Amino acid sequence: MSSVVLDAYSVIAFLEREPGYEQVEKHFEHASQIGRNLLMCTVNWGEVYYSILRETNPSKAEEVRRFLETLPIDLVSADVDLARQAAIYKASNKMSFADCFAAALAKVHRATLVTGDKDFKQLEGDIKVSWL
Repeated sequence: MSSVVLDAYSVIAFLEREPGYEQVEKHFEHASQIGRNLLMCTVNWGEVYYSILRETNPSKAEEVRRFLETLPIDLVSADVDLARQAAIYKASNKMSFADCFAAALAKVHRATLVTGDKDFKQLEGDIKVSWL
């Protein structure tokens, strides 16, 4: 099985039980069964955190942070190589810089990006996308 990358869209869909959350849940279950965590860039983790913080309050954001720590997710820091690939995507595509980090992580790890964010359609020729 190849690696799987989550973006903020997929994690928020899971947390809020939005359409596609079952697919994310299955990825978590499978990762736990085989002992191979899913990947998420710290930039995208930050997107999830600020979204919860903006919509609720600091206490709820911390509750979600603690919950996320229990899931089979390896957080990957944005190093120079990842930032370079994200910058390449940003320079030639209309999408958020944070989304470019999720795409860059998928490319660097030759992984499948799980998302429902249609902005990634423009990168389907370069990375593998599993749509929610």
